[in-house]
Amino acid sequence: MTAPQRPIRIAIVAGELSGDNLGAAFIRSIRARLPDAQFLGVAGPRMLAEGCECLEPSESLAVMGLFEVLKHLPRLLGLRRRIREHFLAAQPDVFVGVDAPEFNLNLAPALHDAGIPTVQYVSPQVWAWRQGRVERMARFLDLVLCLLPFEQRFYDEHGLAAEFVGHPLADQVPFVPERDAARTTLGLAAGVEMVAILPGSRRGEVSRLAADFAGAVAWLASHRPGICFVAPMANGDARELFGQALATHAPGVDVDFLEGQAQLALTAADAVLVASGTATLETLLCKRPMVVAYRLGALTAWMLKSLGLMKAPHFAQPNLLAGRRVVPELFQSEVTPERLGSEIARWLDSPAECAALEQVFADIHRQLRHGGSERAADAVLRLVKQKKGAVPSSRAEP
Repeated sequence: MTAPQRPIRIAIVAGELSGDNLGAAFIRSIRARLPDAQFLGVAGPRMLAEGCECLEPSESLAVMGLFEVLKHLPRLLGLRRRIREHFLAAQPDVFVGVDAPEFNLNLAPALHDAGIPTVQYVSPQVWAWRQGRVERMARFLDLVLCLLPFEQRFYDEHGLAAEFVGHPLADQVPFVPERDAARTTLGLAAGVEMVAILPGSRRGEVSRLAADFAGAVAWLASHRPGICFVAPMANGDARELFGQALATHAPGVDVDFLEGQAQLALTAADAVLVASGTATLETLLCKRPMVVAYRLGALTAWMLKSLGLMKAPHFAQPNLLAGRRVVPELFQSEVTPERLGSEIARWLDSPAECAALEQVFADIHRQLRHGGSERAADAVLRLVKQKKGAVPSSRAEP
């Protein structure tokens, strides 16, 4: 009799809400193929619901910026050391880092050296800034799973194995948004203008944008009587910070807060004011016009500009995917209440431009809709088979 094979064991580290969503969908896709697969690592609530053993919550990795990370460095280094030791002891069949590149790309080398295949799921923006990182990545990554089509071409040119799997969000969001149904759910009367406000999910990000986003709410309310606002909040911290900013900068303006439900608000909106990040892609998939804002700490922004570290022509995902500027993207000092408000108002006054933008977004949606989670699962299992000789079974075989 052949000795029974143990179930496949996958070490996984996912950062923040978007990483948790991707990680949960990936776990489901693996389990559809290998029902007894085991997962352990840094996980959010959705991954926990899928049965991942949580060594640390995903929100622990929610830090952005070159210099902003410094005050968290001792904690993050200690966390990385503990996770590395746990993974080395567990000897998983593969390590999958989901986004969180600053953490995962410094965790992967030791695992790779120990013979554990390493995958980065969601390419870091190495094609946009600090391109020299790709040479180092090639030394310890076996595979990069790319969500955006142009990313694979970049890695092909640099000799690092990569696969475009598509974006799972593009599979989840309906191709034709049910706008009337969403507006009915939110109780919006016909003809009422509604702007969705998404100031981000990370505490630092929200704190840097909240005052100007709240000021834009006040500006729009004063210039467009009858306009209403819906703010889907990613978490309690974001709601608290943005609520305080509204009380200070937009007193008396009614903003309807939602717990999550971003897709509902985006589908119903006439225009969207959104922090740069995954929410811009979700807005694109909901086919809504948007204004994108991005603000880093002053020192980080200075470094990016003065040292020429930023190589991409745009930072907003819709513009990157379209290959041209199709939505306003405002950076650092450009982010002011008046500028944000006036750019939103321009969309509200330009139905023909909004209709043309919707067609651009529909074309991008088609490009990204590739069964992303299933493709990611298949690519990881192929890698395990290639490296180990066979994929561990989900069942004992006689």
